[in-house]
Formats: sequence, C-alpha cells, structure tokens
Amino acid sequence: MRYKALLFDLDGTLTASGEGITKSVQYALRKMGKGALGEHLEDLEVFVGPPLLNQFMAYAGFSEEEAGEAVKHYRERYTVTGIFENRPYEGIAELLEKLQAKGYLLAVASSKPDSMVKIVLDHFHLEGYFQVIKGSDIVRPKMTKAQVIEEVLAELRLENRREEAVMIGDRFYDVRGAKETGLSCIGVTYGYGNREELQREGALKIAETVDELGQILEV
Repeated sequence: MRYKALLFDLDGTLTASGEGITKSVQYALRKMGKGALGEHLEDLEVFVGPPLLNQFMAYAGFSEEEAGEAVKHYRERYTVTGIFENRPYEGIAELLEKLQAKGYLLAVASSKPDSMVKIVLDHFHLEGYFQVIKGSDIVRPKMTKAQVIEEVLAELRLENRREEAVMIGDRFYDVRGAKETGLSCIGVTYGYGNREELQREGALKIAETVDELGQILEV
C-alpha cells in the first residue's frame, strides 16, 4: 500500500488524550448543571474525536447556544490542565520517523482547535515529522472533519490528486470525513473507536496496534 501523503487524526490516533478530554467535559457538564451526565468518565469518551459543539448537543440535549457555553467551560479546564493529560501511543514517534525516512508527506488533520493541536504536538516533540498541521478554526465551531481535510489537501497541493492521500483515524468521523473528500481511510482500534463503527463507515483497512499500522503502510 503506497500513497504520497498520510493524513493523521490526533486524538486516539497519535496520542491517548482521553483523560484530559473526558475530565474537561465532566467539568463543563457540572458547570452547566448536568453533572449526573458526566458521572462516569468512560461514558464521555464519545467526546474524543468529534467537534465539541455537536457532541454536547447530541449527548446532553443542549441547544446550540447552551452547547457553545459548555464548550467555553470545557476550555477553561482543558487549556490549562486537560491538554497535558495526554501521551503519545507507544511506538508512534518511531513509526513517524520510519514513514518520514520513506519519503511520505505527513500531515495532521484534527477536529481539535488548530492552536491546541500545535501545542500538543510541540509538547511531545512530534511536530517536526509533519509538513502540514491543521486543526479546526475556533471561530467556526461547526467546522467538519471534511473541511479540515480539504484545507490539508490544499496545503499539500493534492486537491486534484486525491488518490495519492489517505486518512488515518480511530473514529467513524474520520472515515466519513475522508469519504466526503474522496479519500480512503485506514482505521485504528487502539484509540477510542471500535472495529464495528470503522467497518460500518467503510474503512479501507483496520489496524489494531501501532505495529500493525506500520505493517499496513509497509514500513
């Protein structure tokens, strides 16, 4: 399997960010008077990956205005503490090094706000592996994964050569965003999604470990 460009999701694909995200969601729900919905952190793992505004609306039944307020509360905690309750998956740095040595163009396409994506990658010394790093625009809370991917493709100048790029992510949002932009997606199950959701959305291949992802990418 040989592509020119590999687009990686961040949360659940490059780093295990669940602790910081779920604890920050729990904090926001308490601030919104919905603490009972955040009693069990494992239930809040559905927030890892998708845009926060939409997920607060879907999970808590908030209006768009209420969800916007919840996102502000979330960021009160996340930007100070939660962003660092995080770690790269074992073997990720080594895999990126091998892929870079093979000549791949590497990029990050994340629904996390752009500035936070860069803080995380810099904190874990991963930013140097990537030619393009893109997160969502904080002033566009409804920005979709597909829109982030489109911006990455534009920077890589691959808008007219989409068959040369593949998305790699752990949730069905990644597969769906890839499909909406004409890309295939390799799913990973070591993050926060599962094989069923990835298969249901039509993932090209599925890796259960970082090592298996490397095998699929032939490094």
